[in-house]
Parts: sequence; structure tokens; C-alpha cells
Amino acid sequence: MRKLGQPRQPKQARTDEFLEFASGRANHLFRAACLLTSGDTHLAEDLVQETLGRMYAMWGRISRIDNPAGYAQTILVRTFLTHRRRRSADERPIGELPDRPMTTDEDPVLRLALLDALARLAPKDRAVVVLRYWEDRSVEETAEAMRVSSAAVRTRSVRALAKLREHLGGSLAELAAL
Repeated sequence: MRKLGQPRQPKQARTDEFLEFASGRANHLFRAACLLTSGDTHLAEDLVQETLGRMYAMWGRISRIDNPAGYAQTILVRTFLTHRRRRSADERPIGELPDRPMTTDEDPVLRLALLDALARLAPKDRAVVVLRYWEDRSVEETAEAMRVSSAAVRTRSVRALAKLREHLGGSLAELAAL
């Protein structure tokens, strides 16, 4: 809410500010979305667009907060979790490799094994792993983003990591050694 006597920012200036923010964060949001969706680049693009759309609709208020990038990440995770709750979220496209590589990593076998293991996790477990270990967020920040308690995040982290180890078995050491 605007304080009395505070000038209102012109719409074009807000739009330009948002475009600068969006162009600077879109790639980072896309990479995080790819991890959340286990490599489904099409769904990742949709999630990023939805996130940026929500950010734009509220940009006048959001741009005044301390960490708009963190807020965007929170919206991305919440959008992903909402999508996973829909019935149509269980539909999967034919299992083909993405149209283009997500990065220039030299080890696609390891990447595919990790994405496959992430895909086997429950959506909330996957979100915890991505936020805690990919985004390097604290337990409290992850809990706030997911709207759960810190204890729930710690519990999910332990269980999700155990499931990842179970899914990967001894193959992770073998893949990393290649």
C-alpha cells in the first residue's frame, strides 16, 4: 500500500523494472523448474511462465520486498505443488529426451540417472530436495516456501535422501567414476 505523500511509480517504469527482473531470473527459474519436474522441459517452461505471470500481476507490491528472487522461487515451488495436485498432472508425454540439453554438462548418463531418481520421489519430497540442496536454502526458508513446519522439512529431507540413495543404489558411485 502506498504511503500518503509517496509518489506512485508510473506503469511503464514498473513494467520496465519487471522485464529487467524477469530476464535476469528466467534461466535460474527454468533450471529449478526442470529439477522439480524431473527434466520435463515443457512443464518447466509452463511453470516459469505461470510464476512470472503471477509476479507481474503483483509487481507493484513485490518489487518493494527485500528479496523478489526468493519470492519468485517460492511462487515457482507453490505453482509446481499445485500442478501436481491436479488430476491431469499424472499424464506423461512419451518418454523421449528433451529437445535440447539443459546444460553443457559432460556427463549425460549421470544427469539422466539423477533426474530419473528425482522423478521417483513424491512431489513434496522433490521440492524439499530441490530447495534444500539445489537452491541451497535453509530449513526455515524451505519450510516457509512450502508452508510447512521446519520439522516437516527435516523429516522429508531425510526420507527423500534415503529414497534417492535407494533408487540410485551403488550406481551413483559407478556413474560418477565414469
